[in-house]
Amino acid sequence: MTTPKQDGFHFPAEWHEQEATWLSFPQNSDTWEGSKRHNLYPAYFQFIKEIAEVEKVRLNIGQKIPVEWIKYELNHLKANLGNIEIFTFPVNDAWARDFGAGFVINPNTKQKAIVNWEYNAWGGKYPPFDSDNAMPSNIAKHFGLKMYSPNIVMEGGSVDFNGQGTVLTTTDCLLNKNRNPHLSQKEIENYLCEYYGVSQVIWLGEGIVGDDTDGHVDDITRFVNENTVITVIENDKNDANYHQLHENLEKLQNIILHNGKKLEVIILPMPTPHYIDEERLPASYANFLIVNEKVLVPIFKSENDTKALGILQDCFPKRKVIGIDASQIVWGLGTLHCLSQQEPRI
Repeated sequence: MTTPKQDGFHFPAEWHEQEATWLSFPQNSDTWEGSKRHNLYPAYFQFIKEIAEVEKVRLNIGQKIPVEWIKYELNHLKANLGNIEIFTFPVNDAWARDFGAGFVINPNTKQKAIVNWEYNAWGGKYPPFDSDNAMPSNIAKHFGLKMYSPNIVMEGGSVDFNGQGTVLTTTDCLLNKNRNPHLSQKEIENYLCEYYGVSQVIWLGEGIVGDDTDGHVDDITRFVNENTVITVIENDKNDANYHQLHENLEKLQNIILHNGKKLEVIILPMPTPHYIDEERLPASYANFLIVNEKVLVPIFKSENDTKALGILQDCFPKRKVIGIDASQIVWGLGTLHCLSQQEPRI
């Protein structure tokens, strides 16, 4: 069997024009207990509304959530219902970034395909996850798309792309023995290159405190254009995030991209530590989502919210940067980027 790279496919950068954003409606009581789940819904519906103003939202609600209630809440916000498509594929949880379809494109043949990575809920932490693992194949069958199955575990939040041959990831996650213990770092690199259509892998180290994914890169470092990343930094030397984030910064400052250019690095602050019920949560401004014409940024009622929004607006001068209150969403241990997966237009 051929690989996506051999067939001319690659995973585009998130700023590539998008057909839609895929979401999976939050409903797992083990992820958000009782009232905590209901507390996040106002911000989540606002999130849907913002996306639907500029592209399609393909919202999977599973088979238990009433469609009428979803439409009522969105209509109340005056959301563009004509841009919202509802699906009822079986689902276990809300983290569409990690178990959703990885869409790759071939610009020459104008084709789109899906990479069907295996998903094991971050090392088997949160069973059951069988329905989530089946999501890419369900989407591929529904739309009649070609599908590639590497048969190894990979989550969308563990990688970030510049669309020009480079992928960011972390050793903390991809080399964790709860993912693919039979594979070496070199073998994992080969899978990344062949199935995402890249030629350079940049390895960072640890993620942030509270992240139960074992260090996903989308909470720490993201491409904002093909030659530039933002990376979060903690300035308090007594904070648990201080050392690993500065170590990642040092690595980034020494990177030469495959095009021969030195990687440009922009510093983004961390929010002040965010707690619910005395548990420190993985709040990070790096977990933003790029959609057509907008960048949607999680904010946390922190004194650093305004500064972070300003930095990201400078990074995306042609897009409107909008803060979405994620102070309750983050109780599920992820925010906007974790909840979503873009589908590129071809």
